[in-house]
Amino acid sequence: MRHTGLVLTAFGVIVLTFMMLMYALERRGPSFVLAFAVGCVLASVYGFLAGTWPFGVVELIWAAIALRRYLGLRRQSRVPAHEQALP
Repeated sequence: MRHTGLVLTAFGVIVLTFMMLMYALERRGPSFVLAFAVGCVLASVYGFLAGTWPFGVVELIWAAIALRRYLGLRRQSRVPAHEQALP
């Protein structure tokens, strides 16, 4: 039992570190936004495994938001520069 808790804690630390690193690197490109979404899904898995289902649900919502941002960025990168709206 103690070993399982240690593995779960290690998984959580690794996943949350990965997620925060990808969040910090998001401005470098859409692939980091997608990686952040994957990190959120993994953090959600951690939340459910740890028995903190509200954390798991919130991380799933963040994953959906990040995936939507990723798809928007991918769409935007396919539009020729002269057709893109000015900010």
